[in-house]
Amino acid sequence: MSEPAPSITPTPDLRIVLVGTQHPGNIGAAARAMKTMGLHHLVLVAPEKAPNHDTEAMAAGADDLVAAAPVHATLAEAVADCALVLGCTARSRRVQLEQLDPREAAARALGFAANGPVALVFGRERTGLDNNELQLCHAAVHIPSDPAFSSLNLAAAVQVMSYEVRMGLLGAPAPRAAVAESAPVREQLAPHAELEGFFAQLAEALDAIDFHKGRTPDSAMRKLRRLYLRAALDSAEVRLLRGILADTQRMAMLAGRGQGTGKPGDA
Repeated sequence: MSEPAPSITPTPDLRIVLVGTQHPGNIGAAARAMKTMGLHHLVLVAPEKAPNHDTEAMAAGADDLVAAAPVHATLAEAVADCALVLGCTARSRRVQLEQLDPREAAARALGFAANGPVALVFGRERTGLDNNELQLCHAAVHIPSDPAFSSLNLAAAVQVMSYEVRMGLLGAPAPRAAVAESAPVREQLAPHAELEGFFAQLAEALDAIDFHKGRTPDSAMRKLRRLYLRAALDSAEVRLLRGILADTQRMAMLAGRGQGTGKPGDA
C-alpha cells in the first residue's frame, strides 16, 4: 500500500476518455486508477458493453466516477469543447502526430487546462484508436514499454497518465520541452467543434480552387490539420480564417461562372 500524498488543489477540467472499451471491467479498473490520483472526469465513447457488475467490482470504490460518466456516440462529440486532445497510442500509425512521452503529455495538458477542457484519450483494448480518431488529436502519447512485451493493459495505461498528471499538480519539475509547448494563458482557445468546422470549410475551399490538381487531398489535409492544431487558435482567429475561406470560395464560384458553359467549337 502507498502512503497518502499531500493534498492538492482540485484538478482542472481534464477528462479521461475511453473509446470503444470492450470489457466492462476495464472501465471500472480505469476509474479506480483515476480516483487514486485525484482525477474524477471519466467519459465513455461507444463502449461495446454498458457498465455492469464487473465494472463495479473492478472500480473498488470508484463506481461514482462510472455513474457520473457521460456516454457519447463518437469521439468528436466527446471532445467537441476541448482545447487540447491527446491520444494515447501504442504503435506508429499512418497518421503522423507529434509524439509525447507521458510526462511531457501531462505537462502540456496542465499547461492548456487554463484555456479550456483537456482530454486524454484511450482506445480499444485490442486495436487502440483508429486513424480517424487520431486525426482528432493534437498529439500522440506513447508509453515507452519494453518492445519485447509492449502490451499494456488499458487501466495500467490510465494509471501511468493519471500519475503523471498528479505529479504535475504536486509541482514536480516538467521536461523543458513540454513546458515550452504549454499554452500561455490567453484568449479562450477554440473548442474542438469550431476547429472541425474550420477544417471542413478548408477542405471545401481547397477543392473549389483546385488546389490538389487531381491528387488525393488526404496527405495535404493531414499536414494542414497538424499545422493549425499546433497554432492553438482561439475562437476569434478561427472566425478570421473562416472569413478568408468564405471569400476564397466566393471568388472561386465567380471565376467558374465567368468561364461560361459553352462547348468546345461553339462560336
